Amino acid sequence: MEKSYKEIMNDITTFIFDVDGVLTDGTVFVNTQGEMLRTMSTRDGYAMKAAVDAGYNVCIISGGSNEGVRVRLRYLGITDIHLGVASKIETFDEYTDIYNIKPEQVLYMGDDIPDFQVMSLVGLPACPQDACPEIKGISRYISHVKGGKGAVRDVIEQVMKVQGKWMESFNGKHN
Repeated sequence: MEKSYKEIMNDITTFIFDVDGVLTDGTVFVNTQGEMLRTMSTRDGYAMKAAVDAGYNVCIISGGSNEGVRVRLRYLGITDIHLGVASKIETFDEYTDIYNIKPEQVLYMGDDIPDFQVMSLVGLPACPQDACPEIKGISRYISHVKGGKGAVRDVIEQVMKVQGKWMESFNGKHN
């Protein structure tokens, strides 16, 4: 019998996220200098920092190459940030090899076709509520929240709660 997504969450040690459409709502604002600006949820950021602080591997793999995104993610304590990636599968293979991570230990959240290949390899493929149909079709978990609006917080919080690490991660810590 196939495991439920909640059972699979027990095995997750690693979160991998796409940026546009997952950490952002997919909207790009272009200023007069041609710089592309994005908005990100502070709740997603809080959860990613909590995951890093609790000892999870958190990795970003994105085709986009916005340096503002890199600065924001580094501020949250994320060190494995792969932007401007041509082949997500190559980056995924290299990352999991370096850290000796088994694919079944990975939750990958993506929203569109460039994420499909990697998502079909991982233990828990997940997506925001507004992902494209092909990605929804292979996702074991579809968040009730849209990309950039807390979908990342949703999956991190669920995994950490299943593993008994959510509230534990805040003991003795103040904002």
